[in-house]
Amino acid sequence: MLSRVPVFASLLTLLLATPAAAQQAPADPAPAGVSAEAFAQAGGAQTAPPQQVDELRRRLDALAAEVERLRSGEPEANALTEERRRALGLAPSAAATYRRASEGISFAGYGEMLAENFASENEAGAGGAPTTRFDFVRAVLYTGYRFNDRFLFNSELEVEHGNEIFVEFAYVDYRATDNLSFRGGLLLIPLGLVNEFHEPTVYFGARRPETEQRIIPSTWRENGGGVLGSFGMVNFRAYVTNGFNGAGFRSNGLRGGRQRGVQARAAHLAFSGRLDVTPIPGVFAGVGLYNGGSGQEQVVFNGTRLDMGTTVGEVHGQAQFRGLDVRALYAHATVDDAGAASRALASAGVTATSPIADAMQGGYVQVGYNVLSQASTETAVTPYLRYERVDTQHRVPAGFTRALAQDGTFTTLGVDVKPIPNVVIKTDYQWITNAAGTGRNQFNLNLGYAF
Repeated sequence: MLSRVPVFASLLTLLLATPAAAQQAPADPAPAGVSAEAFAQAGGAQTAPPQQVDELRRRLDALAAEVERLRSGEPEANALTEERRRALGLAPSAAATYRRASEGISFAGYGEMLAENFASENEAGAGGAPTTRFDFVRAVLYTGYRFNDRFLFNSELEVEHGNEIFVEFAYVDYRATDNLSFRGGLLLIPLGLVNEFHEPTVYFGARRPETEQRIIPSTWRENGGGVLGSFGMVNFRAYVTNGFNGAGFRSNGLRGGRQRGVQARAAHLAFSGRLDVTPIPGVFAGVGLYNGGSGQEQVVFNGTRLDMGTTVGEVHGQAQFRGLDVRALYAHATVDDAGAASRALASAGVTATSPIADAMQGGYVQVGYNVLSQASTETAVTPYLRYERVDTQHRVPAGFTRALAQDGTFTTLGVDVKPIPNVVIKTDYQWITNAAGTGRNQFNLNLGYAF
């Protein structure tokens, strides 16, 4: 709709200008024996000045060019294409304020509801299944404000599980050039395929991948600032933020170490960055890196404050074309001082014998195909399959025993149904096994929306 505004404006200008031009168009010459000056004073025709004719021609040329652009489907120079949106680290609805053509406020949002039903027996035949759960996982409102062509504000306010209110992100962008921006505030860490792009209409699965919950702990956000840019087929983001709080690490991964902008301890800072290459529309691949201390002067062992340097590295890729959707990710994390930290937390009664790992890893491959891709642009029915391995006890400190239940395999088979692009129903079945033999299969149903 917005892309047609210049056409209508040009057409209106042209229609208003044409009568005036017509009135000034040359008429028949002055009658014989009457001077041109006398004929003009008597109300004869006047010749339009050359500059007015040139302006009329310019408007006609501009109108013709705009009509041809719309006919060919060529995007506007400043259009927010999917590639530009991804370069900003934004899911579709989160980008609402960037689509504004003028100053002002913007609103958007998303939400999802999840039902989980568990197998009566685990893989070893033991009972004790959790009761079926029904949870309104989150309801989100995006609010943004474009101050001018250079400055804008964007935020995500979230209510989780019906009663917990969080700020998911809130930052100010300064657009230094068309290709380079600076960002400061509560930022999404730019790792993985889900953390920045976590709207339920964007990723497959009623539940987020385990790797992107335990090792890349989505939704992962911290306070800080940095730079983001896009040059040709390459885009990047690089931030400095507060680090994890390692007192929250457990045997099941890094998730408990997120500070989420809540009076975050910043004795140790962290760097996070991402580089993506998009050779053709719909296909991209890249890497992400996070490194920083996590001790925050909170974890002390034998009188020594531990640094707990934490590094998370990941590689990812995605290809979408003609209804086919293929995604893959691998993540690896290490934690320095993991043994001393595990002993310090155990002695404080915070953890049991299961340690924080020296190293953890996980990854998945996922394939989906929209069976209606050649028949409809609005409705989509996409069966998908995801195979995932995650081990948050890949290597543990000397003197500790691995928590085998944290070494698991997740095979998910499901279908993603979108009656319209902004509403999704996702249902899947997960076969879950682990090295301890306590894995339990489950059925999931998710209703999500974004606007």
